[in-house]
Amino acid sequence: KTAESSGITEFEKCASTYRNWSKEILNAFKYGLTNGPTEGFNNKIKVLKRNSFGIKNFRRFRTRILHCTR
Repeated sequence: KTAESSGITEFEKCASTYRNWSKEILNAFKYGLTNGPTEGFNNKIKVLKRNSFGIKNFRRFRTRILHCTR
């Protein structure tokens, strides 16, 4: 409540965000589950995609994705 009524925009935004997402934030601490591994796999695929620019064979590209995300 102090942050919400502080008059400081950043504190008010932070308090608003916490109020809107409090259930999800508390569940993240309670269960310890995040989407971090999924984001990591997506990042690996994007890097591989950039490095593989020009590969014409989709099957080979798919195989490289499957091998890099194990």
